Amino acid sequence: MRRRTVVIALAVISLAAVLAAVVLWLPGPRASLPVGPSPSTAIVDGPGTGLPNHRLTPGTVNPAVTPATLTTTICHAGWATSVRPPSAYTSALKIIQIREYGYPDTNTRDYQEDHLVPLELGGAPRDPANLWPEPNLTLLADGTQTTSSQKDNLEDYLHAEVCAGRMPLADAQRLIAGDWHAAWHAAGEP
Repeated sequence: MRRRTVVIALAVISLAAVLAAVVLWLPGPRASLPVGPSPSTAIVDGPGTGLPNHRLTPGTVNPAVTPATLTTTICHAGWATSVRPPSAYTSALKIIQIREYGYPDTNTRDYQEDHLVPLELGGAPRDPANLWPEPNLTLLADGTQTTSSQKDNLEDYLHAEVCAGRMPLADAQRLIAGDWHAAWHAAGEP
């Protein structure tokens, strides 16, 4: 009888662990990017551009982040950290997406699994449609070298603009999800 109780308890614990793992690996809540004006020129994306393939990674947002919730979400210190997915999730996804993207360089160290719409601008934390293997270094066709840290700096700049009330959230989300290089240049290369 005691052995049967132990077996049942272990089965329940195992089932709970499996359910918890499934919940942690789900993409979570997400919504499409806000509708707005289209860019005046077509975005050329994919390998060699430093931009994600917008068919694979169109960008999605967290529906909990709205203009009405800014002070309790993205403009609240520590909020982005509280919704960041575990590195085990993003590391596994990076391996899959490097293959999906068809990058000739498959060394995972050469990429960071990045949120197209960053968490600090209300990007969907776990949605693969908002995550992409961003090259740490890209040499553009015109010879310009870009790095992932430049996008990080733009994210910080746009976050500050939104939280200071100088830029609408939806505009910042569209800028970063479109051609972030053009947005970085337009912002004065922060």
